Amino acid sequence: MRQYTDINIYKKIGVIPTDTIYGIVCQALDAEMVERIYKIKGRQPEKPFIILISKIQDLELFGIFLTDEQIKILESLWPNKISIVLACQNDKYNYLHRGTNSLAFRLPKDDQLRRFLDKTGPLVAPSANPEGSKPAKTIAEARKYFGDKIDFYVNGGQIDSIPSALIKLEHNNFQILREGEPQALSSLARKPTEIDTTSTRQ
Repeated sequence: MRQYTDINIYKKIGVIPTDTIYGIVCQALDAEMVERIYKIKGRQPEKPFIILISKIQDLELFGIFLTDEQIKILESLWPNKISIVLACQNDKYNYLHRGTNSLAFRLPKDDQLRRFLDKTGPLVAPSANPEGSKPAKTIAEARKYFGDKIDFYVNGGQIDSIPSALIKLEHNNFQILREGEPQALSSLARKPTEIDTTSTRQ
């Protein structure tokens, strides 16, 4: 279970266990594959996907360059089951931000998943369900939803979890958009401007 090692995701779409729930994934920088996921899910075209990254520096791949203060804030929140919405004004990534001029990213705590992301690059990872249906808790449920429309499936057993917390970070202030698991937001007991920014973690 959770055998990511030998997967070549180039020009492919898969269902994998993420750090929260099963997700449909493809390389975030491949516009063609991203659009394919929208069609498979029946996703409303104006709704962006969350993007999984392996390190904070991956944000630069999307034209997002943060201040030292903002980087330290992210370091205090990640890795965790928290997806963070950041401004992305570049029209080059309109296929991702869908006109919202913002993108949501998550740096997972799961070491195996992060190693996979380090190999593949950032992945879009919406939940593994058609629009309006419940997220798949097992690979069997995901296969029932999508069948051979998906190129590969990675079995992570039954996942009884909930989607990540979702917050919007603008300048040094945040807004909670979705709460997720209570413990995930424990670091938000103080505002980001009050979080200790002396951390030297990379």
